[in-house]
Amino acid sequence: MKTMGFSKKIVLGLLLALGLTLGAHASEGGLAWDKAPNKTNDMGALQNGAKLFVNYCLNCHSAAFMRFNRLKDIGLTEQQIKDNLLFTTEKVGETMKAAIDPKQAKEWFGGNPPDLTVIARSRAGAGGTGADYLYTYMRTFYPDAGKPTGWNNLVFPNIGMPHVLWELQGTRKPVYDTKEEHGHVVQVFKGWEQVTPGTMTPLQYDQAVGDLVSYLQWMGEPSQNDRVRVGVWVLLFLCLFTVIAWRLNAAFWKDVK
Repeated sequence: MKTMGFSKKIVLGLLLALGLTLGAHASEGGLAWDKAPNKTNDMGALQNGAKLFVNYCLNCHSAAFMRFNRLKDIGLTEQQIKDNLLFTTEKVGETMKAAIDPKQAKEWFGGNPPDLTVIARSRAGAGGTGADYLYTYMRTFYPDAGKPTGWNNLVFPNIGMPHVLWELQGTRKPVYDTKEEHGHVVQVFKGWEQVTPGTMTPLQYDQAVGDLVSYLQWMGEPSQNDRVRVGVWVLLFLCLFTVIAWRLNAAFWKDVK
């Protein structure tokens, strides 16, 4: 009887884990994620993304595992970092920490904003990469008077975060089509209607978000491009060495009967 009870617990645990996994996939799958542009090798895009990150994200979100002086890897000088990306008493060798009080953040947003150092790596899911998620997420905010912040999001419904880039994008509202499925009328997302213009055109805003997401990708692993380049050379060397070893083996054994 004890064995049966233990087995039931294992089965129930597996079913619970499966249910949580399926629930997570369901929450991801409400809206198809758009493909994010990959600009991690574009120094201009990364610098613009860093500027957007410091100006709009770092007020609430920290990047506690990234130092300001690491931005020299994307082509910025130490003086440029000091002049353009340090606003209070930070030092260029310090990590990117938000000045917001965690207690106040919990009161305002319902929780302390998460650290963004590896956010582009942690948000990957069934819908695509973490970059795809962030790219879609930052472009699917819409006004919602029923929410404390006045904003909601199609990718992350009931989000506690306001739309910090709304001045750039303006305000939009989602447009839906209705169709019948299995005897029920459901709403299907069709597109967006621009309500008020922003300081950027829709194309410019999408490019700016692409720059920001590319910077978040780079920040999650600053050495990723070097790793890929070294990996290509290693594979080429192994291919060349394989050919040399094959021919040497043939030469050594050609006279052996």
